[in-house]
Amino acid sequence: MKTLKVINQNQSCCITTKDIEVQESVNIPNKNLPIVIIGAGPIGLAAAAHLVEQKQAFILLEAGHEIAHNIRTWGHVTLFSPWRYNINKAAKALLDISGWVEPNLDTLPTGHELIDLYLKPLSELVQIKPNIQLNAKVVGISRQLNDKMKTKNRADQSFIIYIEQENDIRVIEAKAVIDATGTWGNPNPANSTGVWLKNEKALAERIEYGIPDINTNPKRYVNKKVAVIGGGHSAINTLLALAELQSENPSTKLVWIMRKGTVEEAYGGEEKDALAARGALGVRIHELVDTGKVEVITPFYISQVKKEENIHIVGTINGEQKVLSGFEELVVNAGNRPDLSINSELRLSIDSATESVQALAPLIDPNEHSCGTVREHGEEILRQPEMDFYIVGAKSYGRAPTFLMATGYEQVRSITAYLSGDEEASKRVELELPETGVCSINLVNQSNTCC
Repeated sequence: MKTLKVINQNQSCCITTKDIEVQESVNIPNKNLPIVIIGAGPIGLAAAAHLVEQKQAFILLEAGHEIAHNIRTWGHVTLFSPWRYNINKAAKALLDISGWVEPNLDTLPTGHELIDLYLKPLSELVQIKPNIQLNAKVVGISRQLNDKMKTKNRADQSFIIYIEQENDIRVIEAKAVIDATGTWGNPNPANSTGVWLKNEKALAERIEYGIPDINTNPKRYVNKKVAVIGGGHSAINTLLALAELQSENPSTKLVWIMRKGTVEEAYGGEEKDALAARGALGVRIHELVDTGKVEVITPFYISQVKKEENIHIVGTINGEQKVLSGFEELVVNAGNRPDLSINSELRLSIDSATESVQALAPLIDPNEHSCGTVREHGEEILRQPEMDFYIVGAKSYGRAPTFLMATGYEQVRSITAYLSGDEEASKRVELELPETGVCSINLVNQSNTCC
């Protein structure tokens, strides 16, 4: 049976039911409470570093058993952007004082290196470590005493964060909340309509979502017919890893299934991409397709996947229904979506299409934009109807792709400045981003401008 514990005034002790009753009759000033950050990935830890800089009390909650737990699941993957764009300025200032050895800024880290060489040292700093709580899964956020419906004095009431931890339900009060939980681990299905069907769920043992580490379990794919579903960089990374396996095991058959009008749209800018590592992916996958090592089926719209003797993929191509059969393994790289369930008792402005922060949607909607260069934005654009609650990082983009860490760093710099009372600093632009390459729309239109 789960028990209820309440943490109040930034203290770790429990209070009694009697204390709770007294608390309900007294309005506790929000200014005495900490700011709670949810998610100890790069953006959450950057927010913590900025709050240290602003001398603000905070608590950083992480659902995993270590910081950046989600990144560890794709730690084998190399990032597109070099170190210089992946290190937050406030974090660097704290690390430099501690004697931290900065990595070569022009090299590309893997996910594991991002954690071990940067995020873990940052989390171990004396200014940050005592405020981190691991294995702390947030299951809901609301206002003190009120659900979403109540309006009177709402902004004067503290936030209540419900946490599952060690078989208990604990409660933390906060004067503000920064949701940096991301979208990784909450994938879209293979189904092109985005609806999860029981047939796909029943194939869980034969499907991997995300970018699998092929080297840890090569027998799963060796000499099998494998379908990779998705037209983005994750799918390309997966196919390149499988192609290495195929080079030593030629009976491994790779099929790339996507919805793009032509495979050329998936190649991106190739040599023209300003992020050279990303451009190289396009060049390499282009070669594999041209040499027949990867079979491409596009534009294919999947209606369901089902298991008979092997896996069948049912869908349409050019208006005709078709069944693709004989697959033994599937890798689905159809993107991710935000989990907004923990925010359901808060008043939010979320775009109906992208599921991103409403005001951010026009800047990132992939129906309008296809490159990763996004106009700088901070607290004002990310502001929600629920005062002092913010969604940041990849989750602020909703289902839209191509989020860059540097964008998230600017988001939390601006927000933490605002929450600390420095409105002028919150409105400044301090973002330094690389140009992120050639837009696929521009390639089609033969235009020289990027979105």
